[in-house]
Amino acid sequence: MGNLVQKVLFVNSEIFPYLPESDIANIGRYLPQGIQERKMEIRSFMPRYGCINERKNQLHEVIRLSGMNIIIGDVDRPLIIKVASISSARIQVYFIDNEDYFRRKQTYADANGKFFADNDERAIFFARGVLETVKKLRWAPDVIHCQGWISHLLPAYLKKAYKDDPIFSNSKVVLSLYDDTPSEKFSADFAGKAAFGGLTREDVPFLEQPDGINLAKTAAQYSDGVILGADSVDKDIVNHCKSLGLPILPFNKESLESGGYIDEYSAFYETL
Repeated sequence: MGNLVQKVLFVNSEIFPYLPESDIANIGRYLPQGIQERKMEIRSFMPRYGCINERKNQLHEVIRLSGMNIIIGDVDRPLIIKVASISSARIQVYFIDNEDYFRRKQTYADANGKFFADNDERAIFFARGVLETVKKLRWAPDVIHCQGWISHLLPAYLKKAYKDDPIFSNSKVVLSLYDDTPSEKFSADFAGKAAFGGLTREDVPFLEQPDGINLAKTAAQYSDGVILGADSVDKDIVNHCKSLGLPILPFNKESLESGGYIDEYSAFYETL
């Protein structure tokens, strides 16, 4: 990277305790704390799923950051930003919210296990909502670390639609891959709906076959480094990352269990 990493933006699909413990949720919780304890500034984002109890977790709207609209498929969707604190970690978490996309009580599938038909739009809204909010914060991250499939459009937006924005001029993207790749297909016009600003349909060719594997390949295409956060990441995705010549940090079960992964990830940031 050339310069010392000082600011890291975490874009998470899950963070404990707002969602139940899982590999992604636990790393979403403890990695930002560990990076902050190593004297770096952090910001952390996740979707405000309807299953998150706002009163219990003391979420409140940040009026100065809310109020803009994100247009998807010619429909304006209000962007609401909420924030909560994990006091024991001394970190804040920003939540991307919208009534149409995130008020339902489940995360990605309904009570019968049916994949939400608008999950593609939810991923678009989340990625663009994060980047617009960071712009409003006027906070320029050195590294943007994406975790979980709902964050996978952010690298493409950063490198295409926001490439001329001075806030992101020096930002490198780290993509953590897990075993959360959806097996279901997204809507047929995912690529068309994703187009925005400098990002055209031609820039996301994998989304012409809109499934979880091709969404992950799209994320890798625009990332600067990849971390394997699970031992069972789809081999097709891993081979694609290798074919791109990306730096890859292998899965290390022992360091994840011991907490040593925080130093490994921090050192990886510095190599980009």
